[in-house]
Amino acid sequence: MSSRSRVKSENRVLDIYRELRNHHGGCESWWPADEGPLKEWEICVGAILTQNTNWKNVEKALTNLKHEKMLNPKKMNGMPLPKLQRLIRPSGFYKQKAARLKMFAGFVSSFGSLNKFLKSVTREQLLAVDGIGPETADSILLYACNKPHFVIDAYTRRILSRLKMISVKESYDELQRLFHESLPRSVKLYKEFHALIVEHAKQNCKKEPLCTDCTLNKICKRCLVNLPRIR
Repeated sequence: MSSRSRVKSENRVLDIYRELRNHHGGCESWWPADEGPLKEWEICVGAILTQNTNWKNVEKALTNLKHEKMLNPKKMNGMPLPKLQRLIRPSGFYKQKAARLKMFAGFVSSFGSLNKFLKSVTREQLLAVDGIGPETADSILLYACNKPHFVIDAYTRRILSRLKMISVKESYDELQRLFHESLPRSVKLYKEFHALIVEHAKQNCKKEPLCTDCTLNKICKRCLVNLPRIR
């Protein structure tokens, strides 16, 4: 992305947030998790389970863990691997994810408590854990730890590419930097904007987009090409 293109993109990011918020309303409490002392742990587990699957499958796995009273870092760390595999099987890739969850539970326990982990863990530490990539790490940091790290996902890439704000070549960190440089450093704003992107991608900017009723169609290059002209 050229420096001129970057400046234009940065100037448009906040406008897109405002447009989506006006259209969809507020979404700051978007991440689905039960209220309670282990809400943040449920968010962490969900962030790992949602890799390569949809949220409905994750919900089934989380329900199984709750039913067995195993949605707890200490209990998960001590749980036999075959049992954990069975409980999270609905999420897919269950053998791989069970191993990752066990490793992650041990990692969290090494901090002494869940609260100490949430307060002190860094992005670099999370990325050093096997199976934790940038999107999963930033989901944990933003939604569980309440630290300002914008989450870049496939929906973000889809919408920005259709708006011709990015190509398909930018790295995760490059796209995250675009949001960090364009927006105030705010956990609340980052949560809400990411949630709005997900909501908009599910409602309008699907794989086969519904451009006619899209609130972004006046600035979307795809729509400007494909929508019929109104006379």
